[in-house]
Formats: sequence, structure tokens, C-alpha cells
Amino acid sequence: MHIVERWVENLMYASRWILAPIYLALSLALMALGIKLVQEIIHVVPALLEMKESDLVLVILSLIDMALVGGLLVMVMFSGYENFVSKLDIKEGTEKLNWLGKMDAGTLKNKVAASIVAISSIHLLRVFVDAENIQNEKLLMYVIIHLTFVLSAFGMGMLDKMTRSTH
Repeated sequence: MHIVERWVENLMYASRWILAPIYLALSLALMALGIKLVQEIIHVVPALLEMKESDLVLVILSLIDMALVGGLLVMVMFSGYENFVSKLDIKEGTEKLNWLGKMDAGTLKNKVAASIVAISSIHLLRVFVDAENIQNEKLLMYVIIHLTFVLSAFGMGMLDKMTRSTH
């Protein structure tokens, strides 16, 4: 029975490598986001002089939104890989992100929640800039959704703080 148990445990432990292609796919999503950002800039530059200020602000907020999503992708990709698959072996002397190897699953969860709140905030700001074109009921729904993200992130942070202080 001991041999079967060891085989099952080894198989379960090796199955963590199933996550590796998922994290690799996130790098492809990051590349797609970069392509969309360049596409947005190419679209905006010729119309820049004729563009209304509010439209330019919307474009800039959209670019900020993409940057925040890109940062979220990098954080999830690297931290998730390090926490659940394997340690990243980065050659000595090369540039290394200072948070690599220091973010456990709980910290990652809180940083993801905070990033979602930041992304939601940018989206809500974009909605408010264009508020005259949006129905009041829809504006209210955007605010409620954003507050739900804020309260969820706050609750997750409080739970994490409580569980860390008791251990």
C-alpha cells in the first residue's frame, strides 16, 4: 500500500506542471495587450489635433487601464509560477524584479484584488468622463460594481490580516 500512496503523491505533485502552459498563455495575453496598445496609439496620433480634450482623456485612461492589466498579468504569471509550479532560475547578474520569490499565495491574492480595484477605478473614471452619454441607471450599476470590488478587496485584506496574526 505504501508504494501506491507514494506513486499517487508523486503524480499529484508532478501535476502542478499542468499550470505551466497556463502561465505561458498569460505571456501571450500580455503580448496581445501590447499589440492593442500600439494599435490604439496608431489610431489616435493622426486625429490628435482634431480630438476633443475629453476624448483624449478617455484614450489616456484606456492606456492606463491597459498598463494596469499588463502589470496584473506579469504579477500573476511570475508569482503564480513561482508559488505553484517551480522557482524561477534567473541567472546571477541579470535584472530581477525585487518582489520575485517574496510573494506567497495570500499576498498575491491581495495584490490581485487591489489591482482589480485600481482597474475598476480607471474604468469608472472613464465612465464618468463620458457620463452625459450614459443612462443614470447604468452609471449607478457601474458604481455598485466598483464598490463591490472595493468591499471585496477590503474584506479579503482584513481576513488575511486576521489569519496571519493568529498563526
